Amino acid sequence: MSEKLYYWGEEKAAPDPEETFIEFSAKPAPSSAIMPAAPAPSPPPPAQDGEEERGGWGNKLDFLFSCISVSVGLGNVWRFPYLCYRNGGGAFLVTYGIAMIFCGIPIFFQEVAIGQYLGAGGMTLVGQLCPILQGVGYATMTIVFFLDMYYCVIIAWTIFYLIATFVVLPDLPWQDCDNLWNTDNCFTAGMNATFVHNHSNHTTTPVEEFWERRVLQITDGINNLGGIQWELLGCLTIGWAMVYLIICRGLHSSGKIIWFTALFPYAVLFVLLVRSVTLSGAEKGLLYYITPRWEELLKPEPWIDGASQIFFAYSIGTGALPALGSYNKFHHNCYNDALITCVVNTLTSLLAGCVTFSILGHIAVEQGTDVADVVKSGPGLVFLTYPEVVLTLPGAPAWSAIFFVMLVILGIDSEFCIVESFVTGMVDYWPEVLRPHRKKFTFGICLLMLILGMPMVTQGGAYVFQLMDNYSASGMSLLWVCFFQTITISWIFGASKFTECVHQMMGIRPNKFWYICWVFCAPAVMVSIFLFFCIRYEPVKYGQSYEYPWWAEMLGFMMSFSSMIWVPAYAVYYAVSSPDSIKQNIINGLKPNFKSRVKVPKVDKSAVIPMSESSAKLLTKNNSFLVQ
Repeated sequence: MSEKLYYWGEEKAAPDPEETFIEFSAKPAPSSAIMPAAPAPSPPPPAQDGEEERGGWGNKLDFLFSCISVSVGLGNVWRFPYLCYRNGGGAFLVTYGIAMIFCGIPIFFQEVAIGQYLGAGGMTLVGQLCPILQGVGYATMTIVFFLDMYYCVIIAWTIFYLIATFVVLPDLPWQDCDNLWNTDNCFTAGMNATFVHNHSNHTTTPVEEFWERRVLQITDGINNLGGIQWELLGCLTIGWAMVYLIICRGLHSSGKIIWFTALFPYAVLFVLLVRSVTLSGAEKGLLYYITPRWEELLKPEPWIDGASQIFFAYSIGTGALPALGSYNKFHHNCYNDALITCVVNTLTSLLAGCVTFSILGHIAVEQGTDVADVVKSGPGLVFLTYPEVVLTLPGAPAWSAIFFVMLVILGIDSEFCIVESFVTGMVDYWPEVLRPHRKKFTFGICLLMLILGMPMVTQGGAYVFQLMDNYSASGMSLLWVCFFQTITISWIFGASKFTECVHQMMGIRPNKFWYICWVFCAPAVMVSIFLFFCIRYEPVKYGQSYEYPWWAEMLGFMMSFSSMIWVPAYAVYYAVSSPDSIKQNIINGLKPNFKSRVKVPKVDKSAVIPMSESSAKLLTKNNSFLVQ
């Protein structure tokens, strides 16, 4: 054992074996008074129960199932299939796989581990490692704010379908073409597809018309939002009420709920998989799913969608993973949890893809068309395919209810985790003001999100929804934030130092593969895709034909820039507003601000004893920074 202490580049004399040290992880100064790192304030007395007031997981499995819940959700069942279909099937899988291996899994583990090490949520994470890049925290919170706003709309659609399941029992409202919302284009099995096509120039299924003409009542474009869909607004209110009731006590108190929400969907998905792959034409859809169309790789969309789907599905760059990791005990082995979660996430996406494309192949055979032309590749693909396969099951209404309950669970468990990541980030940044009023603050956030989500439950709301999904919380804005977060940890703080942090917490050192991914591969992949997207940019479309007007494109770019601008703006603000010279401020801003170790009188030696909400802990010689 070396006789030196490692202080991120400084060597100190080894401590007296009988002495104890205090580790302070003070939150950054408010933006109105940015100063170089200063000694932390005196901590308050320790909590009576020996636990930090911000809480912790009841047991190790609570954390694992929480990671699965936040990363496995509608992003797998809803978003993955529609992006895969929009980008030509197999070509998307290629870009998705590259992003997963070199970006997704390494950064997922990095986020969880650094959150566990610092004991803080996403907003303060980067600021503690590199104060001048505290803007990354603000950018993350902006992205999460947008994501919280529109993600619950998917839950509202799902609740609508769940309620509709019981309206016309023993049938389902999307079962035939005899409803008020159906058109002459409607086609069901048993009808003459050629006759219908010759008379209407197009055929649509009852499922497709129920989605577009009954649920959305969609208008002809974003220029015409129409009126409020009061039924959808009621469903949106129910969704936010459920989210609030689950997280009002804090995410760590919801561990047992998360166990059920993480496991139940798989039972339903496997039943649907068995049925869908036995449908006529399923092999046609699966072949489309796994066959790469290499010419698609020359376009920017498969690359940007593949990378953003990895970040979206894994919840990377949203602050959710550091927030979850921050509730772990300091020496918890989150390495295994991260690997298990990533594998489960990817397999879930592939499983959902198999179900979706089997159904698309079946519809294509029934309509006598190609898989690529079956439906419009919009954000509602899951509501066009799964209800179709439900109709083929005996006891269709019962299976419909089970499926949409599953979708509600998948949506709710992801939504309350990302809402919690926003709440945790804000509360950890202003603990003195917000922590005593956490329930009221959470209620206020849920109410605000409900109000801001109202434009997406209008008759033209689907256009607004897709615009937000493409620009506000995915694509280039998410790549931008993830890039700066990764280089903060891997370059500025240093991958070697991060490796030592992992070793201190878990007793293991990540091998060279992880180091190479953190330092070289992940940043290179993100920069390459970002530049490719900018150079070969093509405007987003709704479905296969609708093009957004120029002002909607500008609105989308404004949503992206509203998060991206925080990083350079805050860095400039920090450099020019701190009291030293600009050069010295930049130097100070590149130094971590959580390295203080202050000697105190001898006390009874024990394990880590939490002392305050600012992550101050008593450290004994067993968990000091002794270098072997």
